[in-house]
Amino acid sequence: MSRIVALPIEEWDPELRAYHKDRPTPLQLKQTGIMAQAPHMARANTAFMKIAMQGRKLSRRLLELVRLRIAFHNQCRSCMALRYQSAIDEGLTEDAVCSLEKPMDASNLSDREKAAVEYADLFAINHFAITDEAFESLRKHFTESEIVELAMFIAYFVGMGRFMASLNVIEELPEDYRDKSRKMAPWESSESVLVDA
Repeated sequence: MSRIVALPIEEWDPELRAYHKDRPTPLQLKQTGIMAQAPHMARANTAFMKIAMQGRKLSRRLLELVRLRIAFHNQCRSCMALRYQSAIDEGLTEDAVCSLEKPMDASNLSDREKAAVEYADLFAINHFAITDEAFESLRKHFTESEIVELAMFIAYFVGMGRFMASLNVIEELPEDYRDKSRKMAPWESSESVLVDA
C-alpha cells in the first residue's frame, strides 16, 4: 500500500489536471496524485520533464533503457513496470529490455547504448567509481553536450526512482511487480503498463 495518500484528480492543481487530461493510467493517477500533495513541486517536476523531453538530443529508446536499468538498481516497482509509447515508437522492444539483464553481452544493444547503461550503473550504484577513464569511454560515443544531458537524465531517474520506491506505489501494478518478497527486474515480467508519453 502506498505510504502517502493520493489526492483525487478533482483536487489537483489545475495545471496538473490539464497535463493529465488525456487518458491517464491508474498508475499515473496514483503517482501524480501523491505528488499533488505538494502542487508547486508537482508542477515543477512536470515542467522539467516536458522541457527536457522536448529539447533532448538522446533517443527515447536509449533513455528508456537507462531508466529501466536504474529502476532495477533502485528496486522501484512502478518504474520497472512502465513502458513509454514514445520509446517503443523509437525502437524499444521487450527483447531490448531483456538485454538489460546482461547489457554488455547483448547483441541487440548498440555500443552507444551499452556505454550509457554502463555509466548509469556506476551513477546508480557507486558514483565515486566514475573516473576520468569512464568519461573518456563516454566520449567515444557521445558529444560533451550529450554527456551532460545523459548525466542529468540519469540523476533525475535515480532520484525520482528512489522517491517512488520509498512511497511503495505498487497497487496499480501487474501482479509480478507487487510481490515485494523478492528482488524484481524489468526483464522478468511479461506484463507492463504502457504510458502515452
